Amino acid sequence: MTEEQKRLLDSNWKKYGPYVSNREWGLVREDYSADGDAWDFTNYFSAESYAYRWGEEGICGICDDKQLLVFSVGFWNKNDQIIKERLFGLTNSQGNHGEDVKEYYYYLDNTPTHSYMKMLYKYPQNAFPYEDLINKNAAAGKENPEYELIDTGIFDQNEYFDIFIEYVKNSPEDILIKLTVTNKANTKASLVLLPTLWFRNTWSWGYDDYKPQLSLDKENQIKINHKDLNLKNLYSDTAAEALFCDNETNQKKIYHQANTSKYCKDGINDYLLNKSESSINPEKIGTKVAFKIDENFEALETKVFEFRLCNEDFEKPFEDFEKLFKTRQNEADEFYQDIQKGIENEDEKLVQRQAFAGLLWSKQFYHYNVEKWLEGDPSQVRPPESRKKIRNYDWKNLDGLNIISMPDKWEYPWFATWDLAFHAVSFALIDSDFAKHQLKLLTLDWFMHPNGQLPAYEWNFSDVNPPVHAYAAFRVFKIDETLNHKPDLEFLEAIFQKLLMNFTWWVNKKDFNGNNIFEGGFLGLDNIGVFDRNQKLPDGESLEQADGTSWMAMFALNMMRIAMELALYNKVYEDMATKFFEHFLSIAKALDNMGENNFSLWDEQDEFFYDALSLKDGSGLFLRLRTIVGLIPMFAIEVIDDEMLEKLPKFKERMQWVLDNKPELAALVSHWEVKGEDSKHLLSLLRGHRLKRLLFRMLDEKEFLGEFGIRALSKEYEDQPFHINLNGKDFCVKYLPAESDSFMFGGNSNWRGPIWFPINFLIIESLQRFFFYYSPDFKVEYPTNSGNYYNLDEIATSLGNRLKSIFLKGEDGKRVFNRQYPRFQEDPDFRDYILFYEYFHGDTGRGVGASHQTGWTAIVAKLLQPRLSQSKFDKEELESPRNI
Repeated sequence: MTEEQKRLLDSNWKKYGPYVSNREWGLVREDYSADGDAWDFTNYFSAESYAYRWGEEGICGICDDKQLLVFSVGFWNKNDQIIKERLFGLTNSQGNHGEDVKEYYYYLDNTPTHSYMKMLYKYPQNAFPYEDLINKNAAAGKENPEYELIDTGIFDQNEYFDIFIEYVKNSPEDILIKLTVTNKANTKASLVLLPTLWFRNTWSWGYDDYKPQLSLDKENQIKINHKDLNLKNLYSDTAAEALFCDNETNQKKIYHQANTSKYCKDGINDYLLNKSESSINPEKIGTKVAFKIDENFEALETKVFEFRLCNEDFEKPFEDFEKLFKTRQNEADEFYQDIQKGIENEDEKLVQRQAFAGLLWSKQFYHYNVEKWLEGDPSQVRPPESRKKIRNYDWKNLDGLNIISMPDKWEYPWFATWDLAFHAVSFALIDSDFAKHQLKLLTLDWFMHPNGQLPAYEWNFSDVNPPVHAYAAFRVFKIDETLNHKPDLEFLEAIFQKLLMNFTWWVNKKDFNGNNIFEGGFLGLDNIGVFDRNQKLPDGESLEQADGTSWMAMFALNMMRIAMELALYNKVYEDMATKFFEHFLSIAKALDNMGENNFSLWDEQDEFFYDALSLKDGSGLFLRLRTIVGLIPMFAIEVIDDEMLEKLPKFKERMQWVLDNKPELAALVSHWEVKGEDSKHLLSLLRGHRLKRLLFRMLDEKEFLGEFGIRALSKEYEDQPFHINLNGKDFCVKYLPAESDSFMFGGNSNWRGPIWFPINFLIIESLQRFFFYYSPDFKVEYPTNSGNYYNLDEIATSLGNRLKSIFLKGEDGKRVFNRQYPRFQEDPDFRDYILFYEYFHGDTGRGVGASHQTGWTAIVAKLLQPRLSQSKFDKEELESPRNI
């Protein structure tokens, strides 16, 4: 057991971590407007003066798990008109494709207990081009890519600083901080560093008036006094002036009203930029403090600055600094060497480790009590009545105060339930306890709605995401069992009970016609459809979704498999396994027998699954648009062997009765009696013929198969867009390999062509499951019309290699995701720093969307993990393609 693995057994090591958001402005929970315009209620430029209600933001910040105390680093190049305390980006309306961060920062390393952390921030030496970025993106239009920071030319002469920020824990409450700053220019440059410490404002809302205090104890030492924290001191090894103010809103500046505090949140900024002596506290006390370190750098010079945030009084706080740093760095290497056993390629190790780093850095303190947010706080102005129906008003039970894995702490600094499922699978490889906690968290009473719905995301908790929670729970359970050599049945049973409620919610709320065909709006696929799938249709029509129905079939099989696992230890669960088996069969039947005329979502003409309109007369109208919606039926698959069935005789007996007495159902599940290799049985929505026909489309390079993965929309619609007229209105869908050309769903939601990691990952796993049932002799043409035939496992491996090649160096030494910028490919100060992005160009593989969406794209770490035949895991997992 490595030292880091030992630390994981003590939860105290996680008390402090990188739990600070990169953006708190422009969020729903900070929006107290009358009309719900979150993007404009707070903004980047007012953020320096506004004391937040629910959380804090910073660059490379750390805090405790209740976010009472925050440490972050600010910078000033003496040319900007604003101190760089937070990362800049465009709002949803400013960006030509929606919100978009406009900075360069990279998550390089992190361990699960955050005993060692490292990131890099690149800070320009000239005035930051705020107006240029805003104006050029506004003028760019939907048809053009985003105008990025590098496009402004600000890096052309290397006039920037590389700032490496590292943290090391000597103990859970003794944190060493190192800033390594390099002037990358061939000329001299100045930089003011502002290591900043502050308390989250918990005293202004009318619940608790206790106000903690920071004070100057002696030179280069800040005293910390908070009744609920053990930390005592912040030390600096560099002579620095300590600047104090309070974490209070500058009411005069923002609202033109009298201030309640003499020294407001932006006091340090005013002191530096405007030489305002009256804006900082001369008594050297307050709730916010920064060390001012004003340094001049020679050309290409590097300087190191050290700090210590600790619970002890030290005479010589930096005496053991380098030794402790070296120890924790070595232990981090040891931890990942153990994780990466079997990975021979050093570049694969680099990419996987940075994927894990980004995942760990994206853990965030999340605080949001919807009822208090709607009603307002006792000591604040009461919100207008319009706010009571503004959004999330029917989620008054939601009361979050937790550390949660975020999709991206700038563009998406709020949890998203289906994103989190994929995060958990990756997390399980390095910290399975945290993975289990994350999945379980959203099923707790203060997150899950009383009706059983899981909250989707902050902008609208009631939106519908694909029901993948059960899938992730069982995957994490199996990974955890393999790593820890024992099953965590308490976790599996607890989450199963809550997911029963969620399954019931789906059945009761999202089956409009009561026919086991499911609807739900986005279902994670945003604007991939012909029209907005959240809109109600006229004339009594309803949209019957092939993906919604398939997701539910997958959900039913996942729940059946969990119940079977639990039944091995408690026979009560055999009945539950039977219940979900029968429900799966009902859904499978519904796909082929929808409406009064037994209309199927499988189109015999095209041999593909399509969404359909259910008309008033009971008939259906296919929406013959080939998208990944039609591939999702592949995900509903389970393989059961005779050995498992013999352990569950009651389940086996009932299953056999159903199949014997309802042959019309038995025929829909891939001929249950036809055993695969080693006496395995297949439960699937796809018989062999349908699977081959879907793969015929999916593996066609003229349709879904791209050089770097499976596209979200058939490429056929690039030259021949899909058109349909519904109720006198024309609709058109065109293949778009990258950015959206529409403002639908905010403009940045675009699955009309790009490669999307979560769906690709599920496709690969499904192919592995089908291979597990079929013999290696079951082969299909790959690519379609190539004349080459491969078995399903070989195809799954090849698709995985296509996805991995987005990040790995090619033969030319370049990384595909950086394709649009030659400098990022060639400059040694950029080329090995990985951005994981939200999705990828369907033809070129370049990164698109949120550049730091490490959350679900970190699933590449799982793809980089060696197959079990090369590793140490047990027989049960070795025989299953759902390996770790």
